Amino acid sequence: MNVTELRDLSDDELKAKLAELKEERFRLRFRSASESIDNPMRFRTLRRDTARILTVLRSRATTSLTRFATRAAVS
Repeated sequence: MNVTELRDLSDDELKAKLAELKEERFRLRFRSASESIDNPMRFRTLRRDTARILTVLRSRATTSLTRFATRAAVS
């Protein structure tokens, strides 16, 4: 998953994608405890994709807060 692709998504779509990734990570972790998994590197990609989504969401939140603070200071 690419950061530019993530930035094109809305906040709701990002939150839905984040929920999907967390669910997949849970299922993979659960499966790895009971059997061997095909691609153990999937843990890394899921963790990093989750971090990318959280970073995009956080940057949007701080950008909107900065705009709000700037408007309040000007008024």
